[in-house]
Amino acid sequence: MPWLARRLFPLLATAALIVIGMTATIVGPQLIGKTGWLPPIDLWNTLVAAQRLVHLDLGGLYTKPTGLITFPGAAVILAPLAALSDAAGLSLSQPGPHNVQPLVWLLAGPYMIAISAVALFAADALAERLRASRPKRALLAVASATALYNVTVEWGHPEDAVAVGLLLFAVLALSQERPARSAWLTGAAIAVQPLVVLALPIMLVVIKPRRLMGFLARAAAPAAVLLGAAAAANWSATSHAVTSQPNWPAVDHPTPWTLLAPHLAGGAVAAGPARILAVMAACGCALIVGRRLHAARHSAHWSRATLRELLWWVALCLALRSVFEPVMVAFYLWPGVAVALIAATRHWRRLIPTAMLAVALTFGSQSPWRSVWGWWGFMVAGLALTLLFAGVPRKSAAAPDATALAGVAPGAGSTRSPYRSE
Repeated sequence: MPWLARRLFPLLATAALIVIGMTATIVGPQLIGKTGWLPPIDLWNTLVAAQRLVHLDLGGLYTKPTGLITFPGAAVILAPLAALSDAAGLSLSQPGPHNVQPLVWLLAGPYMIAISAVALFAADALAERLRASRPKRALLAVASATALYNVTVEWGHPEDAVAVGLLLFAVLALSQERPARSAWLTGAAIAVQPLVVLALPIMLVVIKPRRLMGFLARAAAPAAVLLGAAAAANWSATSHAVTSQPNWPAVDHPTPWTLLAPHLAGGAVAAGPARILAVMAACGCALIVGRRLHAARHSAHWSRATLRELLWWVALCLALRSVFEPVMVAFYLWPGVAVALIAATRHWRRLIPTAMLAVALTFGSQSPWRSVWGWWGFMVAGLALTLLFAGVPRKSAAAPDATALAGVAPGAGSTRSPYRSE
């Protein structure tokens, strides 16, 4: 099928998300009597970092007012927008009383949503690889776009969506026996938002041992180059922002881990040390996956069951961030939910409740409730239910059946197929 026909559902979902997002931020405030627009405030600080990158001011990437704490790739993906804004003479001043209708939002909004939609296209490509029916892929696109609204339009963090989208394409490449391509995509994802490192141990256990070093070298290269350039220009600011990962419990949602996190100046806490626990838990999951999917590293073609199980474990590892985070923000829930939706496409009885939970978490997470145990407890429970409905792997799906290894789909005569019949 032509590409446009194959990717019709993510295309329509992206277009709808742009229309709804721009309407909600520009027209929506006027309906409640406000004259100003309501774009996501967080986007502006990253835009300033992107503008400094365009001007080759690497030393200013991690200095005020950027507030950048992720890797420099977050600024790289917004650099074309910053360059276009400069060429058009548009100001990057923060929205507020003196800038109630920031004209740059007319460019920034559609651009941000468009690049974030890489996650929607990756999800659809994986669903196609899993042979999900077109109605299932349509529901996947709707649910995924609804959950993505939380990340982009509501909070203005396209780097999370771009990183997860690149990671999903890396998983797809790995399932097609393209480890070099997968490694570069993984490296690009890490350079944009290092949260995807949580999924790296799961991917490593299904790679042939002789290719591990090459995979790791490629996956580390993009982030090392970008971070090294920023550190060389301003070591103090770069090292402090990247290692401490400050967050503010008085602004966002405190969790039970807040009391154990190192306290910084200005009421902030360091989220970086607690995230090591999530990485350790992800490595523990990799030990389990390594035993279950041992045969996948020696197979030229993965079965659908293998790919689906790997996606479920990736979703679990991405969700671990929310379990151990000392300060939570609503969009932190999204990565695990986004991947769980793909794993749920096997049956309607899994996809429908998973989609409903994804939508419920998206809107429920916007609650201003600040109970240390209450809000966090409900969100983690919602994540657990989402993973449960998506389908907890029960038996090993490591080895493809004989017909898949032979390149012949069961019951299809001589038709070539890398998939396993289920």
